[in-house]
Amino acid sequence: MTAAAVKQQVLELGGAFMMSREARAFGDSTGVPGFYPGYARGRGGVLGEVDADVVTAAFGFFAPDCIRPAWESVPMPAEAAATGYLAACHDFGRRRLAGFAQADRLVELLQRVNAAAPTPALGLFAGWRAMPLPADGPAAVLQATHVLRELRGGLHLLAVLAQGLTPLQAILIAGSPIADGPTQAQRLGWTAPFEEITDDQRVRWAAAEKLTDELIEPCFDALDDTERAELATLMTEAHRVAFTR
Repeated sequence: MTAAAVKQQVLELGGAFMMSREARAFGDSTGVPGFYPGYARGRGGVLGEVDADVVTAAFGFFAPDCIRPAWESVPMPAEAAATGYLAACHDFGRRRLAGFAQADRLVELLQRVNAAAPTPALGLFAGWRAMPLPADGPAAVLQATHVLRELRGGLHLLAVLAQGLTPLQAILIAGSPIADGPTQAQRLGWTAPFEEITDDQRVRWAAAEKLTDELIEPCFDALDDTERAELATLMTEAHRVAFTR
């Protein structure tokens, strides 16, 4: 499965800019301190001037109580926030992928996968896919990878719900590459104490992860077998270049 082969690279590279100095600079430009305001308004800005409940629904895994104040605290218009957040994504790509010689080819492959993806129930992905792509390869790689990450994230939310789990339960089971489940839950605005996770819930989460791979895999049918292998190779190399310092 190509989806499984590139999953780690897409998740880590596509989301790395959100914690970067470029993203922090964007957050500072909003005039509202802290991580959440710039993140919520920037990432959610592609949804337009909507109620915070719409942003919470699109994000899926965040506690609603942390999204509304963050979204409403930033006076910057949603469109401008999305554009500024995208610029942070581009600048991060230019800095971390400057030595990646095959950026243009990777962008071509990623864009074909993204273009083949469905949009029902995936408003955040659709919004980011509609944003204009820059001409320079390193910036475009980051944007296209971020868009693919939004696709996987939206499909994973649907898969989690289909397995009868709540987003919070999924977080407590999965955690993140840098935090265990309860720590990651608190990072996403949820308040302890948390429920004990059962073996049955862990089995259902594994089924949701498998279903996510199955849901996204048809998007890679836009590529032939040789191109799929090439995509996996190039994503691995882009990930290596970005995180080797």
